[in-house]
Amino acid sequence: MNYLITGAKGQLGTELTKMVDEKDINLWAYDSADMDITDREATLKTIADLKPDVIFHCAAYTAVDPAEDDGKEINWKVNVDGTQNVADAAKLVGATMIYISTDYVFDGKKETEYQVNDQPNPQNEYGRAKLAGEEAVRQTLSNYYIIRTSWVFGEYGKNFVYTMLRLAETHDTLTVVNDQVGRPTWTKTLAEFMLYAVEHEIDFGTYQLSNEGSCTWYEFASEILKDTDTKVLPVTSAEFSQKAYRPEHSVMSLEKVKKTEFEILSWQQALREFVLTIN
Repeated sequence: MNYLITGAKGQLGTELTKMVDEKDINLWAYDSADMDITDREATLKTIADLKPDVIFHCAAYTAVDPAEDDGKEINWKVNVDGTQNVADAAKLVGATMIYISTDYVFDGKKETEYQVNDQPNPQNEYGRAKLAGEEAVRQTLSNYYIIRTSWVFGEYGKNFVYTMLRLAETHDTLTVVNDQVGRPTWTKTLAEFMLYAVEHEIDFGTYQLSNEGSCTWYEFASEILKDTDTKVLPVTSAEFSQKAYRPEHSVMSLEKVKKTEFEILSWQQALREFVLTIN
């Protein structure tokens, strides 16, 4: 088997690359310097030359707030046009494509869990671009996995866990929003499911994968800092201004993944195991 990873130096791509390296698989781990997915001709040629069996499309623009204005053009160029280029190249060589999407495709106003087939209604530019990326994959390929995820943290890259731990070094008290609910996701869990889907040949289609359980950002921060002297205080989103709209309740159903018999850790257990790896 020949695997290609795009965005191989990002938070998820690095985790996945490390995992695949431990297997007996021919791997091309490419970042933007190796293949600029926004360059259509270069992307088609590179993938045609490599002829991968599977493309793990981890490359993405993920700066949610800048995507509202200064980053609006690059957000669309990478997440939509770039994804279309990769999907077209995948079709040409017959590769299976794995595309990572987001809970931001939903508006966050539903009080119960979002099901895979619920109507998307993105409320910010990032969510709109990622949804358009989903549609590009669906309309181009039949052999694809779209995996929606949320609140991603991991060893490689910037994320909420690192931010909280860093701030706790210099602050006695931190304020964190307590009116946005979601599911944290460890990159290791996500990368494991991406490989599981391919290796177990589960049905193609759209899946939603995070760690088990849900929490507010305040509850997440409190768990992260429970062994420190820093006090975490809850605040409302109104007190913490951000450019991009954040869903209030973006808890996605994990039932479809569970039916594949993939085992999902709780977010608390995932966090504990992650913290052990970085200490």
